[in-house]
Amino acid sequence: MADRAGVRVVVVGDRGVGKSSLIAAVATESFPERAPPVLPPTHLPADFFPDRIPVTVIDTPSSLESRSKVFDELNRADVVVLTYACDEPASLDRLESYWLPEIHQLEKKVPLIVAGCKLDLRDEDEMSLEAVMSPVMQRFRRIETCIECSAATQVQVPEVFFYAQKAVLHPTAPLYNQETLSLKPRCMRALKRIFTLCDQDGDGVLSDAELNNFQIKCFDAPLQPAEIVGVKRVVHDKLPEGINDRGLTLIGFLFLHTLFIEKGRIETTWTVLRKFGYNDDLDLRGNLIQVPIRHAADQSVELTRSAVDFLTGVFRTFDKNYDGAVGDEEIEELFSTAPESVWNRSPYKDAAEKTMSGELSLNGFLSEWALMARIDPPCALANMIYIGYGDHSASALHVTRRKSIDVKKRQTDRTCIHCLVLGPKGAGKSALLDSSIGRPFTTKRTSTTGERYAVNAFEKLAGSKTLILQEIPEAGVEKILSDKNSLAAYDVVLVVYDSSDELSWKKSKEILTEVARHGEETGYGIPCLLVAAKVDLGSDPMADQDAARVCQMMKIEAPISISVKKQTLNSLFTRVIGAAEHPHLRIPETEIGRSRKEYRQLVKRSLAVAFVGAIVVGGMAAYRTYAARKNSA
Repeated sequence: MADRAGVRVVVVGDRGVGKSSLIAAVATESFPERAPPVLPPTHLPADFFPDRIPVTVIDTPSSLESRSKVFDELNRADVVVLTYACDEPASLDRLESYWLPEIHQLEKKVPLIVAGCKLDLRDEDEMSLEAVMSPVMQRFRRIETCIECSAATQVQVPEVFFYAQKAVLHPTAPLYNQETLSLKPRCMRALKRIFTLCDQDGDGVLSDAELNNFQIKCFDAPLQPAEIVGVKRVVHDKLPEGINDRGLTLIGFLFLHTLFIEKGRIETTWTVLRKFGYNDDLDLRGNLIQVPIRHAADQSVELTRSAVDFLTGVFRTFDKNYDGAVGDEEIEELFSTAPESVWNRSPYKDAAEKTMSGELSLNGFLSEWALMARIDPPCALANMIYIGYGDHSASALHVTRRKSIDVKKRQTDRTCIHCLVLGPKGAGKSALLDSSIGRPFTTKRTSTTGERYAVNAFEKLAGSKTLILQEIPEAGVEKILSDKNSLAAYDVVLVVYDSSDELSWKKSKEILTEVARHGEETGYGIPCLLVAAKVDLGSDPMADQDAARVCQMMKIEAPISISVKKQTLNSLFTRVIGAAEHPHLRIPETEIGRSRKEYRQLVKRSLAVAFVGAIVVGGMAAYRTYAARKNSA
């Protein structure tokens, strides 16, 4: 709301219902004797309403030939005021038969305010507004408020536009489900996080002191003792479990906000949400969750030691039976203060190693967070804040050193190794990923149609390293290599082929060549390992010979033979990490690339020789000049 420059209100309705008179009356605080058919845009100043946001009111024509203009304005609206005449029942019928269905079809979904004009002319025997509009509001849920007014007598004229502005600044739809008469899940999650942050002693209730601190933070004013008693009495009378002998429970806190909304005080709940950093979509505002450090294409993002320690503490808290693992229920509870549980969907779902009972160990838990930090740093940072990381978000993530520096120093300081797994269809890529997270081999497989990740930690002499394997299907290789920066941040490429299939090898050779060429053209050469999978099926002699020749020619390690089925992996994953630790090695070269490299070295040597020659010649000339001057002296 603080970033909003103004609210655009578009007023529509049938001819003669009083649209222009209503707008003129709010602007001039008087009834116009002869209002023009369509008023120009009318501006209400920022101090017109308490929220101090200026309002622009747009009048619209009613003729059929102006229909396109009207709907163009509707698509530009922040909120729509739909009018009818209280003394003309036919204009009310037109709301249901024409206007509401037409507005429902608009691309832009905006709140609606229904305003009955000419209240002073309504017959006393007419049905009440509630009786007339209640069924309509049931069918058209975007109607926020219904109100009757009179421009002639100045009855409830400002209120029409107050409710219109309020519907934009404090929308109901994100918070409340009018069909079930309950808070929406994202709203409940946000309020639960706020409750947890305010529950400073962590006892599951808000004491009087904590409730008072909450009131001061949100509304800049303390609660008087009598007011606290009154709040607790209201909750206890309606929902006894919302209060206990220590204070207000989470259920009671949520009930209070439901009550605010149902009583038309939705701005109270929005004030609370915005004080704690939420936007209109009930996400934390971008300035609270942006990654604080920019990074180059050949840098990556990792969790800091501070973040790992925090997440380890979170794991211990949710491991309530102290068995060293957390299950789906604990994970759902962990993310219950975030907008959603992100680990329930791709690419995080089933990306880490699980125990026999299907739970995440501490290693698997931290691996999931490392994966999130690597591929979506803002998401990782946001979710850490949602679950309570605190205000020092800059300390959560670390940008690694540039790979170009790693190559020069011939080692990397990265603790998270990102490996791209490429190869033709049926080569065994998915089985390889499964084996990295301890899943048993199975013959029941479906082809991978999109990216897939597997992440795990492996012990090395220098300490633990997290290895992320990212599988790209054969059809996606061309796309990823079309971007010059696509391989910059990766640490290793694994090219996998079926060792029993010569065609599989030929396709892998093409992929390896393209990766090598990509590195030579972009300057982001990357260590590559060739994996001969499915050796339990036997090897194709021609493929074996050609693979050995290609590796020798490209100056990379000979193919690593593995069989996932027989659990013969030949220390593959530690070898991948080893390749990343020494990024200047195992970078494949093509013949063209080698020729260019040799040419550059030749030119460099030639320039060096020429430079030395120039120095020698220049030195001789200087000496001759000096000698000549000396002899003439």
